[in-house]
Amino acid sequence: MTPAARVQAAIDILDEVIAAARTQGAAADTIVARYFSTRRYAGSKDRRAVRDLLFAAIRRSGEVPVSGRAAMIGLAGDRPEVAALFNGAPHCPAPIRPEEPASPAAALPAWLSEKLLPVLGAEQLPALLARAPLDLRANRLKTTRADLLARLPEAVAAPHAPDAFRLPEGTRVEALAEWREGLFEVQDEGSQLLAEAVGAGPGQTVIDLCAGAGGKTLALAAAMANEGRLIACDVDRARLSRLAPRKARAGASMIEELLLDAGREDRALHSLAGRADAVLVDAPCSGSGTWRRNPEARWRLTPERLARLSAMQAHVLDLGAGLVRPGGRLVFAVCSLLPDEGADRLAAFLATRSGWTPEALPLGVPSGAGFMLTPERDGTDGFFVASLIRA
Repeated sequence: MTPAARVQAAIDILDEVIAAARTQGAAADTIVARYFSTRRYAGSKDRRAVRDLLFAAIRRSGEVPVSGRAAMIGLAGDRPEVAALFNGAPHCPAPIRPEEPASPAAALPAWLSEKLLPVLGAEQLPALLARAPLDLRANRLKTTRADLLARLPEAVAAPHAPDAFRLPEGTRVEALAEWREGLFEVQDEGSQLLAEAVGAGPGQTVIDLCAGAGGKTLALAAAMANEGRLIACDVDRARLSRLAPRKARAGASMIEELLLDAGREDRALHSLAGRADAVLVDAPCSGSGTWRRNPEARWRLTPERLARLSAMQAHVLDLGAGLVRPGGRLVFAVCSLLPDEGADRLAAFLATRSGWTPEALPLGVPSGAGFMLTPERDGTDGFFVASLIRA
């Protein structure tokens, strides 16, 4: 592909990404993979260049662009070398006309800026969309971080979580023998810190209420030294089914999987009521703390969807609270920096529930009764996390 043809490819993919954002369709990564699966002539350099152009245009456009071409013209306004590639050659973008729309540069849609500016300040907004590092977690059931740092010459220790380390961006993790042996998992350092906040230990009964594919469940299993009872729950059968091969590779044999019926979760959880030493509620959320990895996700979020997510968080937080034994711990977390999903949601819970005491955590900065991790300050994905002790 010529450089100009790469620009046109990025425009074509952008059109699909924009349409998907408006209809809650496939994620940008999925669309990119699908696009190149039918274009075998594109080499690895072509795919990398197209992807870089695509995500640069996405990160630059706060509001949903009117078209892929408008998004790329906006990027071309910042990059003369891109503007020069609108040359009208075959399979290349037509020259830019003076009257054509160009997406304005902005970090966020206006309504989200109004919510996040008071929380983060303008200086932290760019980091929400910067490229994320490749974070990994050493699996304590099989190895140590020190051993992996010795085995992997390009690995460096991450600054906060005790098992966290990093590899260069673009490393083909699944090609590494250490990954196939289950010595480590791909996991953002912030997620690892959430698992640490649970304080799980050998012999305990711990519940991961919104386990998904089980990344934090595996971290909890390692903290528990594979001893005790660890129950991974979720309402999504497809996501939960991904845990089985992962726990086998990690050697985490004590994990139980419990599929819940959405809206009727208490039926499956009844026998666990008031019995757990610790419950992790990593609730479904907007994912605003993960925009570094999925920058087009900010185009998908609407005030209406945020309200629905907030109601869902209230529901699962109540469910989790009912599972904690007296003296046990409830950890509430969202990979979001929006107060609606974090500090405000927790405040609403505490206002209607007595007998819960927030405890200090050695991470992030205070945010209401919890704490907040941010990409700018902590180098992690954005998270709100709170730990509550039941009387």
